[in-house]
Amino acid sequence: MAITPYDIARVASMAVDSKKAQDIVVLDLTAKTDVCDYFVICSATSNPQTDAIVDEVREKVRTNCGVTAISTEGREGRNWVLIDFGSVVVHVFKPETRDFYRLEKLWGDAPEVDMGLDDADANVDTNE
Repeated sequence: MAITPYDIARVASMAVDSKKAQDIVVLDLTAKTDVCDYFVICSATSNPQTDAIVDEVREKVRTNCGVTAISTEGREGRNWVLIDFGSVVVHVFKPETRDFYRLEKLWGDAPEVDMGLDDADANVDTNE
């Protein structure tokens, strides 16, 4: 079975959730832009948490989907780290930076996707 952008977004959202990211939002951009299909947006409250989230997302998407990040930007300052998987872009923000850029408002007409994080898929390995 081929891996879809939805699959990547689901694994990424589960990975950020496993590292206790806050305010996780997944936006479906398929009808809004050709740049990517999904944004996964979350907040981290500390530099160590940001690092843990970024590392977990990169590892779990690679392991579960066979997809390697094209690029990861912003790790130096850790206020906004962007992980680009091509069809899915993961944004890990510090809360104040997220409030400033307000991606959810910018893309407000994009539908939010419920990834069912409360009943996470047992088939995705999020254990360390």
